[in-house]
Amino acid sequence: MSIGWTARDMPDLTGRTAVVTGASSGIGEVTAAELARHGAAVTLAVRDPARGDRSAERIRTIAPAADVQVSVLDLADLGSVRRFADDWSREHPEGLDLLVNNAGVMAVPRRQTADGFELQLGTNHLGHFALTGRLLPALVARPRSRVVTVSSNAHRMGRIHFDDLQGARRYGPWRAYAQSKLANLLFTAELDRRARAAGVGIRATAAHPGLSSTHLVAAGPAARYGTAGERVSGWVTAVLGQSATMGALPTLFAATMPDLPPAAYVGPGGVGEQRGYPRLVGRSAAAADLDAARRLWDVSEDLTGVRYPLDDR
Repeated sequence: MSIGWTARDMPDLTGRTAVVTGASSGIGEVTAAELARHGAAVTLAVRDPARGDRSAERIRTIAPAADVQVSVLDLADLGSVRRFADDWSREHPEGLDLLVNNAGVMAVPRRQTADGFELQLGTNHLGHFALTGRLLPALVARPRSRVVTVSSNAHRMGRIHFDDLQGARRYGPWRAYAQSKLANLLFTAELDRRARAAGVGIRATAAHPGLSSTHLVAAGPAARYGTAGERVSGWVTAVLGQSATMGALPTLFAATMPDLPPAAYVGPGGVGEQRGYPRLVGRSAAAADLDAARRLWDVSEDLTGVRYPLDDR
């Protein structure tokens, strides 16, 4: 009897297309590798093309038949988001089966995106909101397409500060991160609701990796405390966390399992959802607030200038 669901349990994905953001390392790379290993044509959407090329080579080493390509995407620049979506859609007229909104930044000092947004909200939520909206026609073109957005257990600490969304008056690295991860879940819920109401085949799900040993976990402490912070973070995740391979399983489960409930949320099944095999998990009351989800959607459309052709019913 199997211990738990693993990538070996994924269905065949031959003939399907996928885009994975932040696929040049960690959970994103593992996600892209497994999708490609199971037959999908995968685009690694990355900020640094050289790192993306190295990731693609690693994937081809373990899966020589993998169909992977590298494209530049900077989620902290709406111009880059537009160019990526336009180019990808033109090169793939068949449409998009799976979009994995994986890239992110975590608990960094206050910075701004190219468009003046607070970096964590701008990258983790607004960049992915704009990307998904611009790829929506490609998603609609495919039956049973899916959007998976990677959130975090940190969403439980989050509140959407509509009166100070960009943290201009009060900023804390973890406060901003938690807000952005809560925004990911509200986006998932509202996208799934609107798609169902409009009668389109897109389904939205979300996942979180628990405590996984990745570059993302170390980057925030490194930015604030230098090498010492990075070392401490690395030690904590090595002792208490799990590998990127295990951390990617909730994303892969949310991306490929049939018959998931609306706006399903998947995480590790171990104690505190920090490690273990994937299963459906709960979310905070704030993440289930449909009024907040609608309001955040409207604000996100206004900020990004990306309008979804999905009626709000």
